[in-house]
Amino acid sequence: MAGFTLAEVLAALVFMAIVIPVALDAMHIASRAGTVAARKGEAARVAQRLLTENLITTNWSQSAQGGTLTEGQRQFRWTMRTDPWTQDPNQNVILQLSVEVFFAAQNQDYSVRMSTLVDSSQQ
Repeated sequence: MAGFTLAEVLAALVFMAIVIPVALDAMHIASRAGTVAARKGEAARVAQRLLTENLITTNWSQSAQGGTLTEGQRQFRWTMRTDPWTQDPNQNVILQLSVEVFFAAQNQDYSVRMSTLVDSSQQ
């Protein structure tokens, strides 16, 4: 009858004591990555919607704006600002409109930023 020796059993237990925590940590990291990716997609849709709405209504001409927006069951904080576009030779016609949307995933804060250029002479 063949069996395992005490040394083989102890070696297997030590190996499992090392592998199990590493595997659990890897699963936690993968779970966080999936959650962050899903929330980042939602935040990007919110940022795109805010940019589009503000371009259509020309609300972007106001100074810095901000607020909270509910998308589904989640709330997203956002800020919007208009800065001169540094690549513009006139330095005051083309502006950069930026929206930053903040969100939390697994007790950590993240953000998504979207920007576009606007022609301030068309107002």
